[in-house]
Amino acid sequence: MAALDALNEAVVDCRRCPRLVEWREQVAREKRAAFRDWDYWGRPMPGFGDPAARILILGLAPAAHGGNRTGRIFTGDRSGDFLFAGLHRVGLANQAESVHKDDGLRLQGAYMVAAVRCAPPANLPTPEERANCSDWLEREVILLPDVHVVVCLGGFAWESALRLRSTLTRTPMPRPKPKFGHGVVADGEPWPLLGCFHPSQQNTFTGKLTPPMLDEVLEQAKALAWAS
Repeated sequence: MAALDALNEAVVDCRRCPRLVEWREQVAREKRAAFRDWDYWGRPMPGFGDPAARILILGLAPAAHGGNRTGRIFTGDRSGDFLFAGLHRVGLANQAESVHKDDGLRLQGAYMVAAVRCAPPANLPTPEERANCSDWLEREVILLPDVHVVVCLGGFAWESALRLRSTLTRTPMPRPKPKFGHGVVADGEPWPLLGCFHPSQQNTFTGKLTPPMLDEVLEQAKALAWAS
């Protein structure tokens, strides 16, 4: 736990990507009208969850007025509302609502992290920015030795997890590369990947991702995580 805390303190101080630093701080200064009374976080996003997690949930990046405002990944936006409600339904979170980082929400058997730690303009980090953040992800996962499965929220997270596996095992990327899909499992060392459509409003409002679909993937993750 102390090692994770120390790593996340280092993450919060990171200024490796000038474009992302400028954007996250601009958003924190200018704010959205609905949140004008908030003291925005405006810094990189630390990981969050159970240090003994068997399930790692990997997202893309914090939302400009979600995690970048509240200081906790997937907290304070519609995507997080959808995701945490699902985690609560399947017993991986102690409550269904996530409003701010000190609201008492805890993950049980799961840990959540973003592949890119700063909110990017238009939610589109560059390849260089992803590469800059990959070291943080690698170091954090090494401190989570009980992880048995990685749930990848969207294709960006899937690609980041494939690269992470290759780095950790010092092996080339598999060819052909496993294709992302909802409910798709990509076996491999040190743990399998499980694909899940990202809980973005675009996906949840159009029905591409529904609560039963999310629950099914999370139950699948639990089965994989506690299979051995």
